[in-house]
Amino acid sequence: MEFSKSIKYIGVNDYKVDLFEGQYVVPNGMAYNSYVILDEKIAVFDTVSEGFGEEWIEKLEKELAGKTPDYLIVQHMEPDHSANIKFFADKYPNTVIVSSAKAFVMMKNFFGTDFAGRNLVVGEGSTLALGVHNLTFITAPMVHWPEVIVTYESTEKVLFSADGFGKFGALDAEEDWACEARRYYIGIVGKYGAQVQALLKKAAALDIQTICPLHGPILTENLGYYLNLYNIWSSYGVESEGVVIAYTSIYGNTKKAVEILAKKLEEKGQKVAVNDLARCDMAEAVEDAFRYGKIVLATTTYNGEIFPFMREFINHLTERNFANRTVGFIENGSWAPVATKVMKGMLEKCKNLTYAENGVKIMSAVSEQNQKEIENLAEELCK
Repeated sequence: MEFSKSIKYIGVNDYKVDLFEGQYVVPNGMAYNSYVILDEKIAVFDTVSEGFGEEWIEKLEKELAGKTPDYLIVQHMEPDHSANIKFFADKYPNTVIVSSAKAFVMMKNFFGTDFAGRNLVVGEGSTLALGVHNLTFITAPMVHWPEVIVTYESTEKVLFSADGFGKFGALDAEEDWACEARRYYIGIVGKYGAQVQALLKKAAALDIQTICPLHGPILTENLGYYLNLYNIWSSYGVESEGVVIAYTSIYGNTKKAVEILAKKLEEKGQKVAVNDLARCDMAEAVEDAFRYGKIVLATTTYNGEIFPFMREFINHLTERNFANRTVGFIENGSWAPVATKVMKGMLEKCKNLTYAENGVKIMSAVSEQNQKEIENLAEELCK
């Protein structure tokens, strides 16, 4: 994590957390990042999650070597980064708290104080000189909270990116960055693509050599790779060619249709990702839906509606502004199938969806006619 003689990492790893934000499975834990710039003036960037305050302060004091920080810069008020603001402020009563106006309102809500008399409100383009290092603050509203700021340090060309460019997993987890960063982005930030696009435009005007996020590793090489992925994700573009099949099945008949379709698609050279929504990690299924350009939704009519796991899945998609995809449908119903109609209704507000002309309508069990319908759907999805 060391990349600079003056900028030090003082974050922590959380190996005990099982559900990040109470919903995202994190088998490899979570990192809560914090940084300190050592200069004529000393600036600390963000705190860490509750329960890690002592460990964090111990790391900070080691870097301070007896000195006192001049500024605590608060970029994001979500508790995994802000929980120890009051702890820090009490320990260093002369340190100035630097943040956005909205963040200080949130501090009053969280801690009962906005640190009047020792707070510095910054906005778009505000600057702060530390000595050799110079900070410029950039507002990033709704990426993914309204108070967010990011910070550019011009001497070493470092972007402190708040929750941007973060990922799930502790820092010693040996895993592909893109997989867990994609699941993190789609799940947590995905609704706010337009706001991320606005921030990327601001970042494009900067000479950035290092990105320091609040989760995940410091990024120092091949930054174009990470920026390009963020551009794809935030513009709801297609990252990978392939077909996602998301399904629910009660007695196995819909599953059988899905298996037939997946096999036919693979035989035609398509990459296929299949998600059983009743059993898979829902966040992984949602990630796949936003990664690939084509999706098939397969479910049963259930109480004149659709099966609950499919409803939940589609709600996840629409909540995150699902767009720019080709969508196919497989429905099953023993007497009055309405699943396709219900699913299309749920997707009405999504932008730029193309519905496959060929659908599959199963009446209880897969028939010879359904076999032909599945073949036709596979042919269309491969065009």
